[in-house]
Amino acid sequence: MDRRWRDVGVLVAALFAVNVVARLIIRFGFEGDDTTADRVSLAMFAVIGLILAVIAFRWGRRRPLSDWAADMALVVLVAMVLTVLVGPLLIGHNPFAGGAPTFFAQIWLYLLASGAGVLIGYLVLTALGRDYRSWQLKRYAEVKAAKPRRVVRR
Repeated sequence: MDRRWRDVGVLVAALFAVNVVARLIIRFGFEGDDTTADRVSLAMFAVIGLILAVIAFRWGRRRPLSDWAADMALVVLVAMVLTVLVGPLLIGHNPFAGGAPTFFAQIWLYLLASGAGVLIGYLVLTALGRDYRSWQLKRYAEVKAAKPRRVVRR
């Protein structure tokens, strides 16, 4: 149980660190250039999706979907709140400076990128037949095939 929460905390910290690095790159490298800042933000969302795809692939091999889906949802929600509310404060901006449309656009983009990453990771895992459920079914079929047929005498 302790390892489970450590994994969740490390993943939240990693996703938040990706956001902080992207914000610092935009702040110190491309302060006035909105086009490049948008590209860096898009790259940040792609990296977040890629990280979550890899984690969904790894967690899906070890544990059933019902065990790790709640952990993944918690990770995404906590990392999103940190990204949207705390991230701008670290570089000296107000989280609500762009207005409601910008604030909610960040939330939707984060949910879209993270949802796509988790979905792609799990679908690739399932398509390869390496998910937890596929391994269970494979072991069950092997056990059933290994037992000799029981002869009934009358």
